[in-house]
Amino acid sequence: MKNSTLILKTAVTLLFLGAFLTRCANIMSPDGGPKDTLPPVITAITPGNFATNFKEKKIYIEFNEYVQIKDQNKEMFTSPAMKKMPLISTRGKGIVITIRDTLKENQTYAIDLGSAIRDNNEGNPLNAMRYVFSTGDTVDSLICSGYTADSYKADSVSRTFLWFYILDSLPDTPDYDSTIFNRKPDAIARAQNNGIFIAQNLKPVKYRIYAIGDKNDNQLYEPGTDLVGILDSAYNPAELPPFAIWFDSLRHYPSADPQLYFRMFTDKTFKAQRLVEAIRGDQKKITLYFNTALPDIDSLRLDSIPSDKIIYDPRTKGKDTLNLWINLPAEEIPDTIKGEITYYKHDSIRQYVKTTEPIKVAWKRVESKEEQKEREKEERERKKAEEEGREYIPPKKANPFKFKSSATGEINPEKGFEITVDFPLVTFDSTAVKLYKVTGEGTNATEAEIEKHFVRDTLNIGHYFVRAAWENATKYRFYVPKGSLTDVMGYQCDSISSSFATYDPEKFAKIVLTVKGEEGKQYIIQQTDSSNKTQQELKGVVSGKYTINFVAPGEIRIRIIEDTNGNGQWDAGDVVNRLQPERSEMFINDKGEDLFATKANWDIEIDIDMSSVFKPMTMENLIQVLEEKEASRIKKLSEEWEKKRLENLNKVDQNSSGGMMGGAGGMMGGMGGMMGGLGGLTGSGNSSGRMF
Repeated sequence: MKNSTLILKTAVTLLFLGAFLTRCANIMSPDGGPKDTLPPVITAITPGNFATNFKEKKIYIEFNEYVQIKDQNKEMFTSPAMKKMPLISTRGKGIVITIRDTLKENQTYAIDLGSAIRDNNEGNPLNAMRYVFSTGDTVDSLICSGYTADSYKADSVSRTFLWFYILDSLPDTPDYDSTIFNRKPDAIARAQNNGIFIAQNLKPVKYRIYAIGDKNDNQLYEPGTDLVGILDSAYNPAELPPFAIWFDSLRHYPSADPQLYFRMFTDKTFKAQRLVEAIRGDQKKITLYFNTALPDIDSLRLDSIPSDKIIYDPRTKGKDTLNLWINLPAEEIPDTIKGEITYYKHDSIRQYVKTTEPIKVAWKRVESKEEQKEREKEERERKKAEEEGREYIPPKKANPFKFKSSATGEINPEKGFEITVDFPLVTFDSTAVKLYKVTGEGTNATEAEIEKHFVRDTLNIGHYFVRAAWENATKYRFYVPKGSLTDVMGYQCDSISSSFATYDPEKFAKIVLTVKGEEGKQYIIQQTDSSNKTQQELKGVVSGKYTINFVAPGEIRIRIIEDTNGNGQWDAGDVVNRLQPERSEMFINDKGEDLFATKANWDIEIDIDMSSVFKPMTMENLIQVLEEKEASRIKKLSEEWEKKRLENLNKVDQNSSGGMMGGAGGMMGGMGGMMGGLGGLTGSGNSSGRMF
């Protein structure tokens, strides 16, 4: 293990020294010459990197050309964190780093500048620049690597911070983990854009490690906002298996085989539940805002408002807001409404207790600028009509009743269509609303009424699903007569008629899945588009055959969720209780492909072995998964490049200009270089060509 550690330490040192060796002189771009694409080169450092017994306040790093500093606050961090961040300024062909903090004794420090240093001419960044020193006799020299991925999207998370805490310094709290909320990490690292991190200058001790997706670039963890990742155990970098490390020449930063794997999630369980505020945005509407989702309400009372006249509407995506609609005539509703709510909230020590709080909301009609302009315009026209001896006829106002329907164009017969209204309905004459099946064309068309029923969305009181015995490739008409719908505001609908058709299966693809599940487990299978946006999903999947119909032609992926608790949805983790999120993986076939082409009137057969999809994520398995993803990405890139090459050749064929031909030749030369690079990436036995 000592030899492996020494090799890895040397490798990291060489990665840093690569900044010296990138080029030996600044390549200036003469008029008409090639553009400078190379980063600055370090020529000298004072005090030297990896200095010991460090007592200086300033560090000078010299380059072979003038440089600029960009995004310092975003790019720079220190390990461990300093209370006062160092200042960076340019001086000559170099930079001065001024340390403002009081340093701890016998501590290894690192100042990571990320890609903040760029050349002055073209702005080419010097990536992964890191200065290391120790206030003691030795520099901590162990390293470890890992991969940070979004646990739901199953894709890499870039620029994640890794926080390392020495286990022996932490209190033993098996049931409540508040480490990242009340302690500063002993060491910090950051992942590159591909999700891979190489944590350096660690001690040979066990660490508890957290991954923090710093969304706001403030180097703090914000629960409910930032992604977070946890591990089930503590790890000593000296006891981890050896790993390959190299400089990624295409992405221009170090990369490595991962030893650790973080499945990151947004933890919304830590926020303390409480009623934030109550607002009366309309005469008939009260909105209660809670701090977290799904408030547990025991009872609610509004003075002067009968309980059966209150309509409860939990209409928010985050499920943390409750709308109360008052189903009374406007003249019967007081301007100020008082009451009380009894619900469960977290107290100061995060105990979940029942509490009763008062509610007081007032409302006063305030005329908007638009309403004022409209009123003043009507008054002028009325006065003018009176002066001219004419009868004044007020303009017809638009119906305030708002109605939306997806019954247009073509619909999926397996889903039907939906209707949405702005305000909760108090009258819904469903027998008056008609659904017709249309046969024939033009003047020969005939309509026959068919049975339908409405299902209200449990999370949106103004949203309804329309169900019927739909037939494929068939025309329909939906008709809503005037006055058949009345909302809580007293508004009524106008007559509404819409024509639509159901999908023709011959225009779509079909996915036939043969699933081999693990006993006692359920899964969710989602069909996504090429950008991983969910199109359709199957819940409660076990071993057997399943079909996904009406898949639009194009490229698709398959996402699979291990539904551990069988609730039909993906569940995130819990940092405080050290609970991992449910696993979500993109399906990769035995050819290493995760992107599948679909065509109209075409069946795709896919065999899924869940034991393979959800195999334990060892270092070897993780490396294999990442290599398969990278191979798929490289294949797609090469196809895109080939497409561009052919497009340029076509342009050349259409243009006999010698200059155009020369341009195409240049394109071909560049493409050859790219393709040569691809060969290095996919070749075996050469770790320097690997990339994630």
